[in-house]
Amino acid sequence: MDVGLFFTLEGPDGSGKSTQIKRLAERLEESGIRYVTTREPGGTPISDRIRSLLLDPNNVEMTAKTEALLYAASRAQHVAEVIRPALEAGIVVICDRYIDASLAYQATGLGLPIRYVRELNEQATDGLWPTRTYLIDVPAEVGIGRVAQSRGTGLDRIEQRDMNYHTRVREQFLQIAGEEPQRFCVLDGTRTIDEVTDSIWADVRQFLIAE
Repeated sequence: MDVGLFFTLEGPDGSGKSTQIKRLAERLEESGIRYVTTREPGGTPISDRIRSLLLDPNNVEMTAKTEALLYAASRAQHVAEVIRPALEAGIVVICDRYIDASLAYQATGLGLPIRYVRELNEQATDGLWPTRTYLIDVPAEVGIGRVAQSRGTGLDRIEQRDMNYHTRVREQFLQIAGEEPQRFCVLDGTRTIDEVTDSIWADVRQFLIAE
């Protein structure tokens, strides 16, 4: 592989992304393929500091535009420090959330113009988009129910928003996927964990074979 493959996983909160990223990493490890897993917001020391600001439930005064700018700033550092260097080294990158999350959560979820958020992130990443995006889809109430059940320390600032917000986020994810079918692979997140894992791996293998 001259240039690494860039896979992102998206979905409503509680969709099971973290579990599937871990399982995909295990499959790549077993296949002897070099990879790195990372997440957004975060992935670098600077980006992790921004993450703490974004998810802190005490930051109730944060405006929608501030939130979008902070996500873009975190992403700019993440791409420059982690994602692009790994891809240039021929390493597969698996990222928990990316630009599509901002289009769903900050644009549609908070009412910011989609075009503004897209252009902001295009600038932040110098136009870097994933090879493939896996959207693990679950109804908003199912996802938040899972998060509430598994989280012992309470919900973060984003997760605490009302169900209408989370429903808008899910609908936007599905709309983006419908507009970009060549990049997206949509998976039913209410299926068993093993079924979702097998579906993702079957799709990923096509890209590995092509390389």
